[in-house]
Amino acid sequence: MARKFLYFIATIIVLVFFGAVILAIWSKELTELAMVPSADFVEQQPLERNAYQDPAMWFSRPGIGTSDPARWQPAIQSGADGLPVPGNPPEPAPDFAVFFIHPTSYLDRANWNAPLDDEESQRIARIYVRGMASPFNQASEIWAPRYRQATFGAFLAESEDATGALNAAYADVKAAYEFFLSSVEPDTPIVLAGHSQGSVHLLRLLKEEVARSPVKERLAAAYAVGWPVSVEHDLPLLGIPACATAQQSGCLMAWSSYAEPADPSQVLEAYQTSTGFDGQPRGDSKILCTNPLTGGVGGAADSAQNLGTLVPEDGFQTGALLPGAVPATCDDRGLLLIGPPPEMGNYVLPGNNYHVYDIPLFWKNVQQGVVARVRSMSAQP
Repeated sequence: MARKFLYFIATIIVLVFFGAVILAIWSKELTELAMVPSADFVEQQPLERNAYQDPAMWFSRPGIGTSDPARWQPAIQSGADGLPVPGNPPEPAPDFAVFFIHPTSYLDRANWNAPLDDEESQRIARIYVRGMASPFNQASEIWAPRYRQATFGAFLAESEDATGALNAAYADVKAAYEFFLSSVEPDTPIVLAGHSQGSVHLLRLLKEEVARSPVKERLAAAYAVGWPVSVEHDLPLLGIPACATAQQSGCLMAWSSYAEPADPSQVLEAYQTSTGFDGQPRGDSKILCTNPLTGGVGGAADSAQNLGTLVPEDGFQTGALLPGAVPATCDDRGLLLIGPPPEMGNYVLPGNNYHVYDIPLFWKNVQQGVVARVRSMSAQP
């Protein structure tokens, strides 16, 4: 019986393979038992000074070449109507540099922070970078650091251990960000992007490092995807507005994707009891939803406006772009609804939560959208 129970728990772990806040089908207590480390948090030793000078500390950076996962290009399928996708070759994008923070790929409860030599979490992180950072591949530079990420269970626990794990992960991200800035030409526009845990660290970077610094003037856009941002309690402290139009630069894009019927109850419960950047409970405050198909806050767009969804193949090793696959509508709660559940793979989370696919669902629109924002910034006097 015990063996069967362990196998069943292993199956549940696979379901949350790419991250979620909590499983709706299990109680909070059982989920924590399966995912939260039982050992005390161990303070992480700071990385050596200039550790990120080592190319091995990056999944993506200039000079890696064809093995750089962020430089991967998917094939293009025919559209959802069976017809080829029209379009002219795009104009070359202006130079810009991207700093991308990958989401949680470490599920082990043996440690609060992932060891950098953990092969499985590093393998999964490379898959994340290939699927989620590749839409930014029109950039002249893409930088995606390895870091001692907090384990998945840190997001299920309200404890000093969990806080310590997230702070330790952020310290690595901040060190990588500082090296990124020192390596990029000072007049090059930059884009900051992340997903899930990556967005947690990105939002903190915006608040603590970008909002009051000269870097803000170079920020073409920030993409904090797959993590709820409170319009009332978070956004005012980030130093940049939400993106209102597809051409706006220096703004924030954020969304979380659900097919219909959507049941975000467990996620919203965690959100409501969390504390905003202003120190107040987020409660029922509106979640920021920018629409990746329109490029602005709220609104709706039909599937014809979706230029290409990255549909994974071969265990996420490859994939192809399918135009016209899903629509996008921001609802009153701040969720991004994508219509009936599309066939994307085995990692759809309970409640029709397409968290894993937040960026791949809109791969081509993200690619074109970020270039439009950089081009708009470059055109400014």
